[in-house]
Amino acid sequence: MKRIAVIGAGKMGISHCSILGANRKVEIVGIADTTPLIQDVLKKHTPFPVFSDYRNLIDQQKPDAAVVSVPTLYHDKIVSDLLDRRIHVFVEKPFVLKAIQGARLISKADAFHLINQVGYHCRFIATFQEAHRIISSGLLGELFQFSGSVIGNVFNQHRKGNWRSDPVQGGCILDYSSHLIDLVHFLIDDIEKIHHAELLSLYGKDVEDVMTAIVSSKKGIRGTLYVNWSDPTIRKMNISMTVMGSKGKLIVDGTELKLYLRSKPDDNHYSSGWNLRSIDKLTSSPEFYLRGEEYSLQMDHFIEHLYSGGKGQTNTFLSAIKTDYVIDSLRQYKIHAV
Repeated sequence: MKRIAVIGAGKMGISHCSILGANRKVEIVGIADTTPLIQDVLKKHTPFPVFSDYRNLIDQQKPDAAVVSVPTLYHDKIVSDLLDRRIHVFVEKPFVLKAIQGARLISKADAFHLINQVGYHCRFIATFQEAHRIISSGLLGELFQFSGSVIGNVFNQHRKGNWRSDPVQGGCILDYSSHLIDLVHFLIDDIEKIHHAELLSLYGKDVEDVMTAIVSSKKGIRGTLYVNWSDPTIRKMNISMTVMGSKGKLIVDGTELKLYLRSKPDDNHYSSGWNLRSIDKLTSSPEFYLRGEEYSLQMDHFIEHLYSGGKGQTNTFLSAIKTDYVIDSLRQYKIHAV
């Protein structure tokens, strides 16, 4: 049984604890968090050893792997310390604040042959996995255009003053667009060039709340990105993609997939014209469900590779740094107040 440490017990950290606690292949050997209130709650309501300093947790409990769910500002230091101690790492997205930090971490992970994964959970949502299969199989033909959006309502006039308004680690590009950029890389191709981007501040003053961008991929496929984390009409984050190809059109989000094909394909799963698939017809059921199958499936994937090695692993540091390079470029654009 693999020994796992959890570093950071906020919303995502607590979720990971629940998922890991239900997995029979791993044992949680300790949780570290710097907040006294959270420490008290964990000591009272969980059986796990609780630490205020992750270094004490690592030194005393000697885990095989660690799940890092702290603000991105601290990823570089903590992940680097873990790799130096030859500990496998799952870290929440985005990978790091600056891509140059990620490059150093990749070198360490490779040198020590350590399993590494970043929490881009959209790759484990069944509709996006099926979209990946469709595009990879050539059903859409030659791709020539795409558009993607991610919309939510996590930052408004009532929620100012937290980490999201910090110009170093806040803003919708780091928090929201990272999911969308990673999804473009997963479904279509790596983004190579940003032709134009517009960043708008609605409430944050020093951070962007809305972003629009025109980009193109390494293969020359052009697309648009739209990100808004201050839309009052949205209850929870919604991410969607539309992809145009010579043989049809694909529209996909976290709940359903729509596929239009100009002619009958060889693939028996689909016919000419419009096809609709909902997530309940596509998804597999993990042993433990919390918030969505994708959260359990991504952790199952990490644990599987702790046992089998990294061959065939997705969401590695190497794939995540490609998103960080795009984020670095987008954050160079000036923010305009509305």
